[in-house]
Amino acid sequence: MPETSGSPGRTPETHVIDFRAAEQLLAARDPRGAVKLLDGVIAAHPENTAARLLRARAFFAAAQLRPAELEFSIVLEREPDNAFAHYALARTYERQGRPDQAKRHFRLAAALDPNPEYLQRARFDT
Repeated sequence: MPETSGSPGRTPETHVIDFRAAEQLLAARDPRGAVKLLDGVIAAHPENTAARLLRARAFFAAAQLRPAELEFSIVLEREPDNAFAHYALARTYERQGRPDQAKRHFRLAAALDPNPEYLQRARFDT
């Protein structure tokens, strides 16, 4: 069985399975379980933005706000036009009591995607 870097016995296929299982765990409200699965995926594929975004969401759901902030920031370094990542980072800043940073990212999210929720949170009228 081929091995991937740093993951004995793990193949690209098992990483896909782990990613899909992490999605299911997050949907089932088990963010810590999702993070555990995604740690291995990201260790083998640190460039995988989808895995990082899912792990950021799991950290946020687990109220691990500093790791969530870091992961959302990494996603935005790679994909600065990712409206959802801006929105989620804004929510992370909001939960940390950092309203000015939150407002900036809410506005960036709304500018990139006129999603009604993004527009409402952007508060362009203030």
